[in-house]
Amino acid sequence: MTKISELAALFPLANDIPADARITPLHQRETLVGGEMRRHEGDTKTVLSAVHLRQEDGLLVPAEVGSYPLGGPKEAREALDAAVSAYDSGRGRWPTMTVAGRIACVEHFARLMVERREEVVRLIMWEIGKTRQDAQKEFDRTVEYISATVEALKELDNGNSRFQVVDGTIAQIRRAPLGVVLCMGPFNYPLNETFTTLIPALIMGNTVVLKPPKFGALLFYPLLFAFQKAFPAGVINTIYGRGEEIVPYLMGSGEINVLALIGSSRVADSLKKQHPKSNRLRAVLGLDAKNPAIVLPDADLDITVRECVAGSLSFNGQRCTALKVIFVHRSIADSFVSRFAEAVGKLRCGMPWEPGVQITPLPDQKKPRYLAECVAEAVKHGACVVNEGGGESAGTMFRPAVVYPVNERMRLYHEEQFGPVVPVVPFDDVNEPLDYIIRSPYGQQVSLFGNDPQQIGLLTDQLVNQVCRVNLNCQCQRGPDVFPFAGRKDSAEGTLSVGDALRAFSIRSMVATRQSSSDKALLTAIVDGRRSNFISTGFLL
Repeated sequence: MTKISELAALFPLANDIPADARITPLHQRETLVGGEMRRHEGDTKTVLSAVHLRQEDGLLVPAEVGSYPLGGPKEAREALDAAVSAYDSGRGRWPTMTVAGRIACVEHFARLMVERREEVVRLIMWEIGKTRQDAQKEFDRTVEYISATVEALKELDNGNSRFQVVDGTIAQIRRAPLGVVLCMGPFNYPLNETFTTLIPALIMGNTVVLKPPKFGALLFYPLLFAFQKAFPAGVINTIYGRGEEIVPYLMGSGEINVLALIGSSRVADSLKKQHPKSNRLRAVLGLDAKNPAIVLPDADLDITVRECVAGSLSFNGQRCTALKVIFVHRSIADSFVSRFAEAVGKLRCGMPWEPGVQITPLPDQKKPRYLAECVAEAVKHGACVVNEGGGESAGTMFRPAVVYPVNERMRLYHEEQFGPVVPVVPFDDVNEPLDYIIRSPYGQQVSLFGNDPQQIGLLTDQLVNQVCRVNLNCQCQRGPDVFPFAGRKDSAEGTLSVGDALRAFSIRSMVATRQSSSDKALLTAIVDGRRSNFISTGFLL
């Protein structure tokens, strides 16, 4: 049996799928708009799974997960109108609600969300090929993120629940919403990454138009009912369809106040230019990255190999924070590559529901061909695939490829491959990877492996001015969620973390008056009589 046939054999026959992993195709025909689950009678989009089903003759056929509405400008207009109406120029029920009231709605939603955990986890597995364990982790981490956001808002609002007196002026400064938010998350963390913008946008009083990602759209359907029950009508509205058709329409309306996008810099640049009132648009963006690792001569190879394998190949390398190119000092390059290739060879390929599986099918049916082209082009220019079976594929399964030595003539040196291909670049002088980082259009993170305090300290001082996070002897990553998540250059706009996101989706507003007896009496009457949700001194416990 050839290795390719071994890969094909990893895909299941329909009858071999365990009962606790099977899925009934979900044919969504409703969207949430203006507080109503509206029936869609138009075109639909069939959702094909990352998982293929093996036929008796060995042919691999993508499993059908279901379908969802394929809306156009008409549906986009309806969703936008509902969000604009609910915000009502800042006069709506949601933006004028007390912080405590908005927190209660978000907590209600979280409780309802937990009830749909198994449905969402199973859809994550089938739609994007994420392992059951990682799908569960993504769901649970999202619930934890919601709780952490609530606590952060309490702390933020409590700090603002007092008056300041400066030079005869009494003022209260709080956070106010920005307006209507267009929220779009990525396919690789369709739930968690989407919610890291969606939840802070909502809890700060904005209304939202949510467009689910192309891969991972159906998993939001069970949550639409929770959104409907937990939030006032029009606070959150969904739109499904071709992004290139409906998103430019929404941006061109000029009625989107915040673009919250986790995706590509090319798309973000295009969308921002389509907004007719650029000074009224705030962008919160998580974009491309080509995070490098720099392995110095004195690096502990046991730690380095372990961290680089996890950093480059967790969820098949489909993470913006993944290590996408590894620079290794030439004096240890052969040893590193040998040990790294051996470790990669031990990663188990299989289906998302199988215990211990680390490499799973890719959700983009076209991705294996792209990755194969990148590997072939590197080999043409002198590189080798150093791990046994690396780069072989069957259907949507692609065996990780460790490519060495990679140089600047190759696509893998420059392009963000976003998949299970690991380029390794030897270097003689540490200025070589430093120059790469300086010239790169991206500036998210870097991993630095070594143990010389003098050199690590010097490199850190230079790298923090190129990227937003330097990881010492560990892989690049987003968490913990209380830490800032940002990027320089084309990698991000704005900072996301639990606390930073609350500020990103709001603006400081203040009420001020003279320090006179009559105006102090007015403020006292407003506060004591609870006549304003903004002017108040109540604390959230």
